[in-house]
Parts: sequence; C-alpha cells; structure tokens
Amino acid sequence: MTTHPPRPEVLRYTAFSSSPDGGNPAGVVLDATGLDEADMLAIAAELGYSESAFLTAPPEGLGGGEGREYGIRYFSPKAEVPFCGHATVATAVALAERIGPGELVFSTRAGTVPVEVTEEGGTVRATLTSVEPHIEEIADADLAEALTALGWPAGDLDPAFPPRIAFAGARHLVLAAATRARLADLAYDFARLEALMHRLDLTTVQLVWRESAAVFHVRDPFPVGGVVEDPATGAAAAAFGAYVREFGLVPEDAVLTLRQGEDMGRPGELTVTLRAGDRRVRVGGAGVRIG
Repeated sequence: MTTHPPRPEVLRYTAFSSSPDGGNPAGVVLDATGLDEADMLAIAAELGYSESAFLTAPPEGLGGGEGREYGIRYFSPKAEVPFCGHATVATAVALAERIGPGELVFSTRAGTVPVEVTEEGGTVRATLTSVEPHIEEIADADLAEALTALGWPAGDLDPAFPPRIAFAGARHLVLAAATRARLADLAYDFARLEALMHRLDLTTVQLVWRESAAVFHVRDPFPVGGVVEDPATGAAAAAFGAYVREFGLVPEDAVLTLRQGEDMGRPGELTVTLRAGDRRVRVGGAGVRIG
C-alpha cells in the first residue's frame, strides 16, 4: 500500500495592509520540501488567491544567515510565476512571526531577492529589494490590441507616461490613465487580454493614475493567473518604480506611495523606494495573518 506524506500546513496572510480585510491575500507554505509542482498548483488553485508561495531548501551560497535563507516558488491558480511581490511580503511576515524580524534572503526563479522585516507598534512590515530591472518598448499593434481589450480609447491615456513593458522580476505593461474616473471604470475582455498577455509574456497590466508628485493609484488585471484583478501587486510596483525612474518622472531618490485595491473593496498601500546609484527597486508594506 502506498502512503503519502501529510499535507503541510497552508497559512493565509494578506500583504500591503495591516487589516485582514485589505491588501492582497496569499497562501504561504513554510515547508514545501515534500511537494511537487502538481501539489503546489493544486493548493494554489484550491485557495483561489492570485498567488501562493512555497518555501524550499535554499541553494548553496545564497548568502543569507543561517535559518534565514530559502528557496521560494510562486503559483497562481493556473500556473507557476517567476516572481510575486505580495506573496514574498506575506511569507516574510509569516517567517518573522516565527523567527523574529530581520534580514531574509529568497532564491526565486527571477533571481535573488533580499527582504528586510521590521516590527513597530505591533505592525510587521516587509520590504523586498528587486532584481535588476529593465524597460522595453511595446509595438504599436500590441498597444492597440491592449487598449481594445481594455475598452480604453487612446485619448484616455496620460501623454506624460509612455506605454512600456517594465520588468523587475516579472513583465508588466504600464499604461497610465489621464483621469481617476478612467482608472475606476475597469470592464475588460478577459479572453482577449489574456491571449495578448500570453503572447507578450506579461504577468499583469499595471494601470496607473497619478494623484500627486509621489502618490499613485494602481490596478492590475491578471487574467493569465485566472484572476480578473490583483488587489495589491508588489512585482508590478517594483516594475513601475523602475519605469518612472527611467523616464525622469520622479527624482532619483524617491519614496512613492501606490494605493491599490480601493476599487475592489480591499484597500492596500505599497511603498516604493528608489535610491540614486542603485537600479534595484524596494517595495514594502505591512502584512497580517488572515483568520
């Protein structure tokens, strides 16, 4: 008779909020060494969150302290993704509650991602440092297809923000709305946008509206993950930080606030930090256990 190892505990945390009702929920498995890809995908699909994170043994030479370095894999309900910011924050908060705040290092498919976890006044915050980012142009035909799928006329875009594909661990198409009303009105063609995103290898579409010099509202359609919209997207926030720096839309040293999830009833806040002389982007926020 074949016996199967017991299923590991699946934790539920939300990232980029100090309230369980805000931010972006993620499943967290702190010991996935006995799981294969099919097991991880099944757990992620069962949870139904945009992503879930699974910790494995770290590769040799990762460079973290003893007991504070891990391999990590991310699965949406449909597939594995190379990097996920909110699930990284959720996992870091879960670990901090067990081994204390401090430095963590994760080995992801996109590269090595350090995370700093702090606690103040009972609130635990995690700040990840992205891999090296880059920005790509998007073909006119692909941009037109994206706008058609979204139902956005080209005239509704903010001309100060050129459409581009930005990467800081995963690829995201950045499109800026000229008004908050345009951003709030999101009713897109799921299958059409999903097909385009698969062709361009996009994880989400990062839709943004600039409220002030350092405050942005963002939304992230995520049809390739089987989710209409992601409530708070750390990987896209990192990509967006690289994007605004590339075009000189913010100072070289900047701290930006991204507000996401308000239109979904799950408000969250992401802090994006840019440092002169360091191309990497830091994305941080609070996290808390659900239930």
